[in-house]
Amino acid sequence: MSDTPRPARILRAILWLSAPALGVLLVLVGAGALGLLPALLGALAVLAGVGLLLAPHFRAVAALRAYVDQLRGLWNEEGELPNPPAVDSPGLDPALGQAIADTARERQSRRRELRAVVAGNEAVLSGLPDPLLLIDSAGRVVGANPAAKQLFSERVVGRDLASVLRHPDLLQTVDRVLAGGADQEIDFAANSGEIEQHFSARVARLPSRGPDGAVAVCSLHDVTGIKRAEQMRADFVANASHELRTPLSSLLGFIETLQGAAKEDTDARERFLEIMQREAQRMSHLVEDLLSLSRIELDEHTPPTERADLRAVLERVQNAAEIRAQKKGMTVELAVTGAPAVIGDADQLTQVFQNLIDNAVKYGRQGTAIRLEAGPADRATGRPSRRARRGVAVAVIDQGEGIPRKHIPRLTERFYRVDTARSRELGGTGLGLAIVKHIVNRHRGQLEIDSTPGEGSRFTVYLPAAEGGSEAADDQGQQAAQ
Repeated sequence: MSDTPRPARILRAILWLSAPALGVLLVLVGAGALGLLPALLGALAVLAGVGLLLAPHFRAVAALRAYVDQLRGLWNEEGELPNPPAVDSPGLDPALGQAIADTARERQSRRRELRAVVAGNEAVLSGLPDPLLLIDSAGRVVGANPAAKQLFSERVVGRDLASVLRHPDLLQTVDRVLAGGADQEIDFAANSGEIEQHFSARVARLPSRGPDGAVAVCSLHDVTGIKRAEQMRADFVANASHELRTPLSSLLGFIETLQGAAKEDTDARERFLEIMQREAQRMSHLVEDLLSLSRIELDEHTPPTERADLRAVLERVQNAAEIRAQKKGMTVELAVTGAPAVIGDADQLTQVFQNLIDNAVKYGRQGTAIRLEAGPADRATGRPSRRARRGVAVAVIDQGEGIPRKHIPRLTERFYRVDTARSRELGGTGLGLAIVKHIVNRHRGQLEIDSTPGEGSRFTVYLPAAEGGSEAADDQGQQAAQ
């Protein structure tokens, strides 16, 4: 648009249209056929006449221009557009205003349709359960759906892809696609603390560059459950066949004896049947623990989201353990600071503390007390990580024989036993602490084991506090201390 003032443009148009008549007057004056004064009067008459003729045209153009400016401000608005001004200039098509209005309405309709399409696409992308990243030609993340933001963080947009997905093979695949290569797929594993996740990634070029500069899309499909199921089937067969071999051999031996030499021996039959029942029960417990561990491992990569009342969980565990403890003259003492609430699965947490209490009853000295303590993690006596200190700590303390330090790092391995003979005699399957470890991992918590031979052991579980949970526990704990 020209910076020339509008009156100057109008005057220039009048002069340009009056130029032929003014030229004739100038020729007549030069030829002496017309005096100077009449020529000036004639020139003024010509200019005035042309101005009068152009006035409706300029008014119509000004009205149309104001109408277009008005439409420009309303194109993003919903609702009906204003009617066009009337065009009364003989030099303009009377339908010009209506044509402008029809064009504006069509554009408004197209924009409305485009917004609906964009909103629909965003809804589809937001609803996808799989993480999706939009990548520009420089390898930066310029877009992400909610699943990707939940997996990587809300600040994933704007970061370099190499800082988001630190997997060399995947980054090379993305580089090849950005360089013009065909769409590609790749499987890779990612570690998050002690949790390993498996993904199947597909990298594809977009048909055209997006408004945000995106030229490719990387979609991730979590196949951790599939990989874990495959591994669990293999582990289950290997572990079950190894652990079941001994009790099955014992059962077969006793059965053969009862069918043969001890067939008529009443005392031997009673003794053997009792042993067979004990071995069968151990096999049943072993299968239950193996199945439980398999189910826990299957969901280990998916942390729980519900809120659990830890005090209620621990009270149920205490009540269930008291009967077993009384058989050894032991007591189970519960001390809870405040009203701690955690993010967790109440049933799985019950299983964790039941396993720990069962071990304390099995290996604790007769007539001693088992302590079950819970409260803010920053008051615990252990050495939790910085993140764990912001949560809740639950400790199970026994007065048993203790565990030599060299065994502690391996206690949570499957079927690892400090004293194999004693563990089997007490009915242990060797899977209790492995179950505890995997449940705690699923809760993004921490298990800490501290033991002194001859004095006893302390098993501390650190769990993330629910919103308001740790603060409530801490406030009530301060009040109790006062």
